[in-house]
Amino acid sequence: MKIEQYLKKFYAGTKNPSLAVMEYLMGEFGNPEKKLNVIHIAGTNGKGSITEMLSNILVKAGYQIGKFMSPHLICYNERISLNQQNITDEEMESLILELMPKVDKYNENHETKVTLFELETAMAILYFSRKQCDFVVMETGLGGLYDCTNIVNAQISIISSIGYDHMNILGNSLEEIARQKAGIIKENGDTIFVEQQTNINQIIENICLKRNNKLHKIDTRKITKISYQMDFTTFSYKNDTMIEIALKGPKQVENAVVCLECIDILRQKNYEITSDAIREGLKTVIHKGRFETICDKPKIIFDGAHNEAAIEHLKNTIELYYKEAKKVFILSIFDTKDYHRILELLLEEDAIFMFTDGNEQGRFIPKEILYDEAKKMAKDKVFYKGKIKEAIQLVKEKFGDYVTFMVGSFYVYEMVKRELEEEKDDTN
Repeated sequence: MKIEQYLKKFYAGTKNPSLAVMEYLMGEFGNPEKKLNVIHIAGTNGKGSITEMLSNILVKAGYQIGKFMSPHLICYNERISLNQQNITDEEMESLILELMPKVDKYNENHETKVTLFELETAMAILYFSRKQCDFVVMETGLGGLYDCTNIVNAQISIISSIGYDHMNILGNSLEEIARQKAGIIKENGDTIFVEQQTNINQIIENICLKRNNKLHKIDTRKITKISYQMDFTTFSYKNDTMIEIALKGPKQVENAVVCLECIDILRQKNYEITSDAIREGLKTVIHKGRFETICDKPKIIFDGAHNEAAIEHLKNTIELYYKEAKKVFILSIFDTKDYHRILELLLEEDAIFMFTDGNEQGRFIPKEILYDEAKKMAKDKVFYKGKIKEAIQLVKEKFGDYVTFMVGSFYVYEMVKRELEEEKDDTN
C-alpha cells in the first residue's frame, strides 16, 4: 500500500469543525480514547515544543509514552510516535486498512467527509490504546473545543499561549480564540496556563471554576537566573535550579517551565519522576524546525514561525544570538496567514529579503505578491524573488558570510533539506 498517496486523497484542512467524525469512528472501535491517560496541549504557539519536552522527560522517567503532534516535517509517521520512535509504515498501513471501511461508510452517508487530521487522530488513538501507553501527550491541531483531539478526556490540560491565528475558524478576537482553546479543559482535572492579559486570564479562570478544574497559573516573573548560551539556555524556577534546555530563545524557557509545572502535578498524583529524568529530558530534547541550524556553511537557520506572536518570538531570539550578524530572510507564507503583518514585523529588521512560492503546491502566497507588498512597505531594502532552490543558491553565491533565516512555514522544511542535501552531493 502506498500510504502517502492514500493520505493525500483526504482534505488537509478543517471544514465545519466538530467532533461528529471522531465520535462515530471511536464508537466503531469501542471508544478506546476513554482508556487513555492524556496530557492535552493547546495554544497558538509553543504547544509543539511543550509536547516534545514533556514527552522526552516522561520517557527518561521510564514510562511508555505516546506522542501525537503536527505538522510533520518529512513524513507522516512523525505525527505518531511511541517512546520517541515514529510509528512504522507497516503499523500505519495496518491501522489504515482497519479504518478504511469505517471511513468509507461515514463518507457515503455524510456531506462533510472525513479529513486527514481526523483520520490521523483516529489512527493515533487506536495505536496508543493498543500499546498500553502510561501517558499520551497530545497536541491539538487547531483550537481546542471542536478540534478532533478533544474526543479525549484529559486529566491535565495545558494552554500555552493565546494569539491571532486561524481567525476564520477560531474567531476574530483574542477572547473568542481563548474560549476555543479553553475547550480542552475538562471536569475535575488540572489546567496549566501561562498568564497573559487580564481579560484572557479571566476567561480561563472562569471556565476552570465552572468545571471544578484546578488552575495552575504560570507567572513568568518567577523564572530567574536565565543565561542564554549558544548550546544551552539555563534558568531556575521554584525548586528547580540551573535547568539546562537545548532549545533556543526566551519562549522555550517559558515552555520548559510549563513542563516543570506539569511534572509537579504528576508527582502530586504519586507518579515517580526523578530530578535526573527532568534534567536529562530537557537537556536532550530535539525539536526540528524551531530555530534549527540546518546548514553551517553558510549558516542557515530554519524556523517555522507563521503568525504574529511567533514572528515576535523569532525576532527576540535573533536579537539574543545574532544581533550583530548580517542577515538574510527567505520567506514562504501559507495563503491562510496574515502575510501583511508578518512582512511588517520582519521588515523592521536590517536584512536582505528573498520571497518564494514555498513548496509550489498552490497553498502559498505568490512570491510576486510578497515582493510587491514589501517594496511598498520598505523601498530602501534589498529584495529578491524566486524558487527556494534559487534563493539558497543566491545565499551561497553572494551572502555566504550572512546568517540566513528560512521563515514562514513548516511545510517547506522537507524541500529545503532536500535542496541542501542535493547541493552537498553535487559538491562531493
